[in-house]
Amino acid sequence: MKQLIVEMEEYAKAHNIPIMQKEGIAFLMKFIKTNHIKNVLEIGSAIGYSAILMASSDVDVKVTTIEKDETCYMECLKNVKKCGFESKVNVVFQDALEVNLAEGTTYDLIFIDAAKGQYRKFFEKFEYFLAPNGVIVTDNLKFHGYVGNKDKIESKNLRQLVGKIESYIDFLNENEEFETKFYDIGDGISLSTRRHNEK
Repeated sequence: MKQLIVEMEEYAKAHNIPIMQKEGIAFLMKFIKTNHIKNVLEIGSAIGYSAILMASSDVDVKVTTIEKDETCYMECLKNVKKCGFESKVNVVFQDALEVNLAEGTTYDLIFIDAAKGQYRKFFEKFEYFLAPNGVIVTDNLKFHGYVGNKDKIESKNLRQLVGKIESYIDFLNENEEFETKFYDIGDGISLSTRRHNEK
């Protein structure tokens, strides 16, 4: 398993595929174990790095992970098979915004780590599948230090993307149904839980 994780890290670096930073995934794995999380939904598999590590957090953890890029999807499947996690990690090849989950399906943890510009759409679509005491986790909220420093960015596309992340952070802060805590870990992580004074 350790060898596979190292290989995945090297593959991601060589092919310029973003995977979760080590501090971030360590935080998430500890959170899953400490809070007895059983069912995880991940938006954005990439090569399966975080899905496999989350699934390895505890013996009962199962992860459903969604990926729309075919190359990443195939690589993810290969890695899941390599570590023998076919029964723990279900990889779905589809655009997350087009996925139809079965009614009544709930997850203890929903992890958003896909297209940054779509974060709010992912949140608003999947919040209905969150278990009552579940948590929505979002990664890359510092986005390599660009968030909060938009004026210094020369690239128009990058500026627009950072602007979308900043407006997503505003959306989390202003969301009356969810309480969000932000952690300066890895590339910036948020944990959103439902407020219990809601109906």
